[in-house]
Amino acid sequence: MHAVIMAGGVGTRFWPRSRAKKPKQLLKIIDERSLIQATVNRLDSLIPHDKIFVVTTKSQKDEIQKQLPFLKSENLIIEPKGKNTAPCIGLAAIILKQQDPEAVMAVLPADHRIKNDAFFRKVLSAAELLAKKENCLVTLGINPTYPSTGYGYIQIDDQKNEVGGMETFRVKTFAEKP
Repeated sequence: MHAVIMAGGVGTRFWPRSRAKKPKQLLKIIDERSLIQATVNRLDSLIPHDKIFVVTTKSQKDEIQKQLPFLKSENLIIEPKGKNTAPCIGLAAIILKQQDPEAVMAVLPADHRIKNDAFFRKVLSAAELLAKKENCLVTLGINPTYPSTGYGYIQIDDQKNEVGGMETFRVKTFAEKP
């Protein structure tokens, strides 16, 4: 499996700490690591560093290389122009397909907080198995604990399956965040 970490955003939620050249994914918010460092560390026992790619902007490239010195420069994908999620994923998919036509690609935001890294790795492993077995796209989701306009919502089919010790469902609909 290859990891594609989306790190091109310039979010303003942590203003004045976050700025265009040092957005929240490059800040140390939760502990001594930045959010992007925590994201890469979370993958350590699952995905080797040479299969981790970071999609970012030219203005953030140097800081990302400083924070992730083990990442090869060719694993930094520089967006010609930041156009949000779909073009970011599309660019990474084109590059990975050229390198490895059979690649399974896990797309991860650089700024998510995940409390149980071991469980997350187990979920990603199951997602990889499912993607290979069914030749399909896999989306991860959690049961919401409160309504939020900051997230999209997945409506699942009633039929439950199991892959890699994880429950899986087909998606009926997906409602993008408003």
